[in-house]
Amino acid sequence: MNPYLLDLNYIKITYYSLFILSGFLIAYLFISIESKKHNINKDFLNNLIFWTMIFGIIGARFYYVIFNLEYYNNDIIEMLKIYKGGLAIHGGIIFGAIFIILYCLKYKVRIFKILDIFVVGLILGQAVGRWGNFFNSEAYGSEVTRIALHSYGIIPDFVINGMNINGIYYHPTFYYESLYCILGFIILIVIRKLYKYLKIGQLTSLYLIYYGIGRFFIEALRTDSLLIGNFKVAQIVSILMVLFGTIYFFNQLRKSRFENRYDEVEYDVRF
Repeated sequence: MNPYLLDLNYIKITYYSLFILSGFLIAYLFISIESKKHNINKDFLNNLIFWTMIFGIIGARFYYVIFNLEYYNNDIIEMLKIYKGGLAIHGGIIFGAIFIILYCLKYKVRIFKILDIFVVGLILGQAVGRWGNFFNSEAYGSEVTRIALHSYGIIPDFVINGMNINGIYYHPTFYYESLYCILGFIILIVIRKLYKYLKIGQLTSLYLIYYGIGRFFIEALRTDSLLIGNFKVAQIVSILMVLFGTIYFFNQLRKSRFENRYDEVEYDVRF
């Protein structure tokens, strides 16, 4: 698989970079559209998105590197080569969420209202960004036969062919996760649109639960997982996501149906 969209020796553009950037732009589009509905200040939002993106990339790379210290062996230059791959989404989510929380505290903005707006765009951006792994021939699963992949009926031939690495076929776990995230995007959109008693924080909770469950099982298939001892880090983080999301979701259900509603339009950035 050729990882380069453009290779002019001194100028190289990778498919990985293209899909990661496309994921950010798509997420930005949906976040902007929803923010307008809630009268969120445009300058506040643009600054928040920009710096969240920066800290998300830093966090995704830091998370990946910290669990691969033996490979990088204090090679700072190699650590910076993110175009080769090696961005862990959990690290991006953690660092991005921390920045959003701190930024919202600074401007006295309701944290979970902003997170609710972000997660719908985020999960769609994840679906797009995962395709960068395909062109980098990474984030795949265990060995499998071509016949088995065809039998699933949902995997295009070009994906199956791309999963033929050195004569061996592998599960396209990047593809499974991309489809799963697209489905999650649809679910969150439908809930946000149709459930009139949705409370602030519940969309974020549902994202954590949904993505956590899916990533836990998809990670079980992967062969390139980050590890702590014999445990896969992504599965540990996914369990924590599900636990936190479940606790917060049901805590909100204890309140009145008409209290703390998501669909209440805000009229100032200082919610």
